[in-house]
Amino acid sequence: MSNSKAQIIATIGPKSGTVELLSKMLKSGLDVVRLNFSWGTYDEHRSYITNTRAAAQEIGRHIPIIQDLSGPRVQQTGGHAFDADAQLVAGVLTEKDLRDLEFGLAEQVEYIALSYVGNARDIDELRRKLPTGTYTPKIIAKIERQEALDNLDEIIESSDAIMIARGDLGQNIPIEQVPFVERRIIMKTSAAKKPVITATQMMLSMVDHPEPTRAEVTDVAFAILLGSDAVMLSEETARGKYPVEAVAIMEKILVEAESYVPGSLERHTL
Repeated sequence: MSNSKAQIIATIGPKSGTVELLSKMLKSGLDVVRLNFSWGTYDEHRSYITNTRAAAQEIGRHIPIIQDLSGPRVQQTGGHAFDADAQLVAGVLTEKDLRDLEFGLAEQVEYIALSYVGNARDIDELRRKLPTGTYTPKIIAKIERQEALDNLDEIIESSDAIMIARGDLGQNIPIEQVPFVERRIIMKTSAAKKPVITATQMMLSMVDHPEPTRAEVTDVAFAILLGSDAVMLSEETARGKYPVEAVAIMEKILVEAESYVPGSLERHTL
């Protein structure tokens, strides 16, 4: 079980989706599972959900699951980019997102992460499509373009949590601004007493190597020192060779970083 106050989110994929590996990751410090719906089939995602819940039940924990919707994006060599033309036609919820959302709601995922949010209206559009009553998933707004930064206050107010999606953000603003934008988002979200997640390329070298670089360790630690409530692993656990090690090392960094954080710093958990 995790000893850190901040949470670790891991993206689950072919390299980590078995009950055995999920159990090891949970015991190493994993707190929340993310499913990236830009990739994979419904059968694959269903197996990850089933296996996550089975592994969590084994150790008597509840592990929230995030369904991360693709949003209006176009696939490119080596990645993807925001599709402004598609956004103008369909908004941030594409036809694929709506089909994926129907699947996620049927599986009763705990969180829906909305990609390429631009303003509070995008959050409201998604919320109108969610069930109310005994099961109501919460919304994570992903901040990854300039329009979201321009409307940050209203997005924070309308959503349940914020994700700083630094990969796409770094493609949409000058890359040298990313650390300072990250700091501003964390401060504003923390002031609103809502969870803020720092994500993308936190320990990317661990896709192929059993240890992170010293720079990556520093990046994770400073995300905690700035006040992040959660840090997220993406490729490191979805397709990397060392998913269990990535979680275990991240947990060590979090515990160490928190020993330097004032006890008065409030954490907001997912």
